[in-house]
Amino acid sequence: MKNRLTPLFYLLFFGLFAGLSAQETQSVAERETTPLFADEGALPVRLNYSNTEMKRKTNDSTYLNSVMQYQKADGNWDSMEIRVRARGNWRMKNCFLTPVKIRIRKAAAKGTLFEGNKELKVVLPCANSDIGNDWVLKELLAYKMYEIITPYHFKTRRLAVAYTDQRGKKGKDYELEGFLIEDISRVADRVGGKKLKRSVHPLQQEDICSIQNDFFQFLIGNTDYSAAYQHNGKLIFVEGMKAIPVPYDFDMSGLVNANYAVVSEIQNEKLPISRVTQRLFRGWQRDAALYEETRQRYISKKPEIMALLNSYKSEFKSSKQFEEMQEFVAGFFEVLEDQENYRDKIISSLRTSK
Repeated sequence: MKNRLTPLFYLLFFGLFAGLSAQETQSVAERETTPLFADEGALPVRLNYSNTEMKRKTNDSTYLNSVMQYQKADGNWDSMEIRVRARGNWRMKNCFLTPVKIRIRKAAAKGTLFEGNKELKVVLPCANSDIGNDWVLKELLAYKMYEIITPYHFKTRRLAVAYTDQRGKKGKDYELEGFLIEDISRVADRVGGKKLKRSVHPLQQEDICSIQNDFFQFLIGNTDYSAAYQHNGKLIFVEGMKAIPVPYDFDMSGLVNANYAVVSEIQNEKLPISRVTQRLFRGWQRDAALYEETRQRYISKKPEIMALLNSYKSEFKSSKQFEEMQEFVAGFFEVLEDQENYRDKIISSLRTSK
């Protein structure tokens, strides 16, 4: 049975919790997760399309027709008609494979593992190599870490991808790491909210949620985002709260540390770092107590976050890639756990409304 809340319940709920902080409200915020994202195991899928044709013939509104096969829990395979298009301008021009967006008709998804999901993003390796697959794993773990911190996140599902790149009458086969990202509409539904299309200044966004996002971007060493311009982030609105940022796309982060990653310039703003592995806190001045609350939340989640990383150790092709990622995350907690380091790297870096 689906967990639906009545309008009367909403009135009672938000009347009861109106005085709570965003952090306290989070414990009762999350609702329904579709079966596709309820399972943490890698889902075997088979994709078959021309990567060249995808790049040349698709855009935001033009899709190619294709079929996706996936393995069910009983080991048998099923298939489903889908529509696919390229996404990600930089990766589309520079990567071995372009990331794709999938659309699934409601009738095609009905009764399948994909029911309830109309649009999905698929992350695929930028480089056709073991290290390229490890980069995908590291980006997946970024999503998984944020999931530990807040219910206002994108759900992901790891994929074991058998991809056939159609080239004329022949095709070339690849075995790849990949993962699915749910659509922002599903995120909003899951927390009883709705997506926002308009821009909202960061200081007008939910304080705790915004600080959590800024801490997370600092954790993974990401500059390729802007809460103000919704660059690699979406906004959702939950009744009784301000706009809530939901981040995505972390391949340019220091956590992933891909060989193509560069420090980003949003709105031509040059940042005082030269490498993505140099952390820079990008948060705004807010109530100091909220910063301390968020700091302590992250510290309390350290064992769970480190355990998450360790659970993927054997999945990496390169032990060096795993160890670098683990050390990078440990460095974040070293900043938070040392008062002087925390004050120097985070509190002294807070931006004003300028």
